[in-house]
Amino acid sequence: MSYLVLNISLAVIPALILLIFFYNKDKQKKEPVALVLKVFIFGFISVLPAILIEMLISYFIPERHQLINIIIRAFIIAALVEEGIKLKTVMLTAFPNNNFDEITDGIVYTITASLGFAVFENIFYSFGPVSTIIIRGMTAVPLHAIASGIMGYYIGKSKFENPNLKYKGLAIAVLIHGSYDFFLFYGSWLPVLIIPLLLISGGILLKLYKLALQNDRAFGRS
Repeated sequence: MSYLVLNISLAVIPALILLIFFYNKDKQKKEPVALVLKVFIFGFISVLPAILIEMLISYFIPERHQLINIIIRAFIIAALVEEGIKLKTVMLTAFPNNNFDEITDGIVYTITASLGFAVFENIFYSFGPVSTIIIRGMTAVPLHAIASGIMGYYIGKSKFENPNLKYKGLAIAVLIHGSYDFFLFYGSWLPVLIIPLLLISGGILLKLYKLALQNDRAFGRS
């Protein structure tokens, strides 16, 4: 029993650390905790329709060449479905809310939804070895936050500029998430590329966060 408690703790703690980190980065206007919690819970639950959609796609897509199968699994079955579900979660929960009044909010709420999603996944893996949970906490959880956070920047901009910008964000998130899964699924030496992928995309997210804060100040949203 204590082993399972340890694994579940390791599954949840990395996501909570990242959630607190990105929530506190927005020092201009904090989002309501109740709404953040709502988005997190819906992100957690959104894993269920994602699994169903992934299973349906897997069933109807025929087996092809191994490399093609890996690309489909990584970029469509995993990345497109999961990032699309997170986008839908934010659009249904936070986007229509009056508290979503900054570009920065797009980043905060989308990261929140992604970390709810990541926690569900990690709890599922918590029944396995501790090493798997630790590795996922160091790579998969940040991956969800980073890819979705970049998408969130464009979701935020879509509220004040071109509504179609959210689809640009989705495409970038799918590219990052899909690349992560491709490296992992392909194996060999490619998983080592996960580290530079996370570092580079993480740096992009932090720059976009700073840019969003500046933009919100400039237009009097903060």
